[in-house]
Amino acid sequence: MEVYCPDMFAYHRFSTRAVKVGPLFIGGEHPIVLQSMTTTDTMDTAATVAQSIRMIEAGCQLVRITAPSKNEAENLSNIRSELRRLGFDTPLVADIHFTPGAAEIAAGLVEKVRVNPGNYADKKRFEEIVYTDESYRAELARIRERFTPLVLLCKQHGTALRIGTNHGSLSDRILSRYGDTPLGMVESAMEFIRICRDHDFHDMVISMKASNALVMVQAYRLLVSHMMREGMNYPLHLGVTEAGDGEDGRIKSAVGIGTLLEDGLGDTIRVSLTEEPEAEIPVARMLAERYSNRAGHAPIAPVPSPVNPFAHERRHSRTVLNLGGKNVPRIVMDFSYKKEITAASLFAAGYQYSVPLDKWNITDQACDIIFCGQHQVDFEIPGTLALVFDAAAYGPYRGKDRCYPLTSLSAWLKGDTPEAEVVFVSGNATELTETAVERLAQDHRAVLVLTTDNVHGMAEQRAAFFRLMNAGCDIPVIVQRTYGPLTEDAFMLYSATDFGALLVDGLGDGIWISAPDQPVQRINSTAFGILQATRTRISKTEYISCPSCGRTLFDLQETTAKIRARTAHLKGVKIGIMGCIVNGPGEMADADYGYVGTGPGKITLYKEKNVVKKNIAESDAVDELIALIRDGGDWVEP
Repeated sequence: MEVYCPDMFAYHRFSTRAVKVGPLFIGGEHPIVLQSMTTTDTMDTAATVAQSIRMIEAGCQLVRITAPSKNEAENLSNIRSELRRLGFDTPLVADIHFTPGAAEIAAGLVEKVRVNPGNYADKKRFEEIVYTDESYRAELARIRERFTPLVLLCKQHGTALRIGTNHGSLSDRILSRYGDTPLGMVESAMEFIRICRDHDFHDMVISMKASNALVMVQAYRLLVSHMMREGMNYPLHLGVTEAGDGEDGRIKSAVGIGTLLEDGLGDTIRVSLTEEPEAEIPVARMLAERYSNRAGHAPIAPVPSPVNPFAHERRHSRTVLNLGGKNVPRIVMDFSYKKEITAASLFAAGYQYSVPLDKWNITDQACDIIFCGQHQVDFEIPGTLALVFDAAAYGPYRGKDRCYPLTSLSAWLKGDTPEAEVVFVSGNATELTETAVERLAQDHRAVLVLTTDNVHGMAEQRAAFFRLMNAGCDIPVIVQRTYGPLTEDAFMLYSATDFGALLVDGLGDGIWISAPDQPVQRINSTAFGILQATRTRISKTEYISCPSCGRTLFDLQETTAKIRARTAHLKGVKIGIMGCIVNGPGEMADADYGYVGTGPGKITLYKEKNVVKKNIAESDAVDELIALIRDGGDWVEP
């Protein structure tokens, strides 16, 4: 298996070269840099400066500003001068799409320029082009001619460069040659990297962004693998594009960014939320600071990896109850720490009991299993729910439908286990000896609850999965983690990282989040959000919503809220909400429907990547979107 990170079991960061960006360094031994992007009109100097200051005061260390044309690029000089006059030396980054001339102007004015290989020298018309090797080399020569002036200017001025590939804006040329794949994303960047290296220019930071967290993770891993093979070690800028807002945006961002940070990858972070840019910084900080003391954790015995890190494939497991096999990952809710369990307790876990009708209403986000610990349950439970009890408290429920015991792995190995149709067995990686794995493989009543108390817990649990897989043990596995007191955001980010990093690689038949200090509804919603973000279980509408910038042609936060209010019940439908054509059909990637700003007060609607209605008045656009969803056969009444 190709190497894609420093060590899968002992945490340390990928050793990259340090790139100077004004007074700041990205990479090397330097701390992870936090950044965000302005949403103001770049020609409005006062507004852009004011917003930049709010971002900087929130902890933003690198301010990115869009420069869609030469005029905006030239005005970066005024913005920079005003910030410096006010005492702020935070470096600025010019964000360029489509306009090499703007990038070349910006290279002499700000500390860093970001270009997108997908649209810097190419057009995107969704055309499939057949290339011979000779004609493709001619295209590379054309790109070299177009890109070289910027490289030389950056070298002359000491300006850093970000080569930022986006999954949704791969050029027709790359798509025709490599397909819509992580490999295509990597090759798109590598073409530009090689041009820089040929000119002995190395002040580069590289990114591989996608709105699909799985694609994003696979692309970064593949990039690092390629760089290692070619003797490169450029710093990585991490981000999930169009993550959305609120809980969804935070969880999706953590799944993508956190998975890479767990393996020591990442030198600077931008969390793309459809919120004010200063709101992104605390989220990025929580993700980054978790790794400041990660090195030196309890050792984890290395295990050969049976997993392809560049493509998602779910681990094969046998079916026990509704766990494993082809079943979606199941969710266990921990009620063991509650004072009691009543029918009303289940409301926050997705089950609503109607007293007048004497029946249960089961929502799309209803958990599958409740761990009761030593509590008694004296009411009829919903037909889709199972209960698990401590082995010592299981006696009264022996033989009762959908009630099962939980025992420790050590007790189970001694045969100290209640008789039951199914037994949940709890243990950690260090307890998975060769004998234990053999026994677990043979007992088709068993479900493994995989725990950890290692600071580097994800890696320890991953090692346990590898041990099971290498031994051919196909027992279904529920991943369990326990969290102490945390803020709401920290809880969501940490759990999304810990579980998401395993699910991205197809590891886990269920998740069990124990968090006594968090409300049950938050734990349940977070668990379903993690499964949604990893595309392993779809329970709600997915919004692919860009974070706004100076190109945005309408109020993204307000519009996203309006669309969410009308469509949040459309389980499994993916809706892209994009502020401009730059983040239009390409950036929406795999959205079912798209709402894209194409001019002041004008919206264009898409069905997948096809334009359906052009230049609709913004006042009518949400109603027209609903009509389009109806016509597409995806509408259901709320």
